[in-house]
Amino acid sequence: MFDLKGKVAVITGGASGIGLATVEAFLDKGAKVVLSDYNEGDGQKQANRLSSKGDVIFVKADVSVEDEVEALIHKAVETYGSVDVLFNNAGIGVQGETHNLSYEDYHKVIRINQDGVFFGSKHAVRQMKKNGGGVVINCASILGIVGEPTAYAYNASKGAVVLMTKSLALQYAKDNIRCAAVAPGYVETGMVNKEALGEYYDNLVDKHPIGRLGAADEIAHAVVFIAENEFLTGITIPVDGGYTTQ
Repeated sequence: MFDLKGKVAVITGGASGIGLATVEAFLDKGAKVVLSDYNEGDGQKQANRLSSKGDVIFVKADVSVEDEVEALIHKAVETYGSVDVLFNNAGIGVQGETHNLSYEDYHKVIRINQDGVFFGSKHAVRQMKKNGGGVVINCASILGIVGEPTAYAYNASKGAVVLMTKSLALQYAKDNIRCAAVAPGYVETGMVNKEALGEYYDNLVDKHPIGRLGAADEIAHAVVFIAENEFLTGITIPVDGGYTTQ
């Protein structure tokens, strides 16, 4: 087992939702955490709140900008001495019919969801090779596995993440660097809930055979499992209440 106690984990999109739950899960395991997010106010607030649980700092970064991602990795090394785990979690989505989708909206999704994984993996792997190993974990999605009629850009970006995960795992296994992904179903968050979605909420629930949406901490537990299991690499694990089994 890869013991996370004392290890350094960088988590993007860490100020809310799945990212924040994962920050807390790694702190519970005794890891030192670099919480990164584009939202400086929320990110710093959460890092301050969690400082009583362990070693955690906030670093602002836009994952679609390579220089900022490189600076994030450097800050982690400067502060804690290494990068042992990277969770490429930051992401966005755009809904709508493809014939009405602007290039700007399409490319924004690709820049954050796909380029962000590339930039994070590139710079973390450079450090991990110096460390003698590490783990890159990507947040894919059920929509990287199955299609959704109004999620063309999101499907494209998350499908890419699934194959980027396989490629990275094959390239760097010899360097003791593992790469795997988690593919969440729909997760109950501040934006995805009964009040916000109305009747569409029930439609989402019906797509999950387990009869409910997921919770952020359930995805976080899967991320920790991937990090700790030293014989696990190259796969994408659906955590989706049975969504992709249909």
